Amino acid sequence: MWWIYALLSALFAAITAILAKIGIKGIDTDLATAIRTVVILFLAWSIVFIKSGSPALSQLSKQNWTFLILSGLATGASWIFYFKALQLGKVSQVAPIDKASVALTILLSVIFLGETLTVKTAIGALLIIAGSFVLIF
Repeated sequence: MWWIYALLSALFAAITAILAKIGIKGIDTDLATAIRTVVILFLAWSIVFIKSGSPALSQLSKQNWTFLILSGLATGASWIFYFKALQLGKVSQVAPIDKASVALTILLSVIFLGETLTVKTAIGALLIIAGSFVLIF
């Protein structure tokens, strides 16, 4: 079942790139990121309150808070750079290079989470990196 969610994530990421490229035309990308963030904030909190309500907040540990905040900061930085890249470059180049994060995530998961690096996963990551270089140069 996880792969269905992953494919839906990829689909919406692709749609996001196209809509963002059109939406940032002629405006500051930081403003665009702020607007997008407010929309996501509203959507995410709506889902939380519809599904479970606020009592789930009291169940979060200090570790949950720390790493979710750090993840949010990393996401914000990613969006800011992504929108700037989209404004300056072609979606067909920026979006695939952004997905080089998949290869970096594989590497970081091995280093920090102790996940096993299989031959298949290593080859996939190398192909993603190679494809990114093809698009850059």
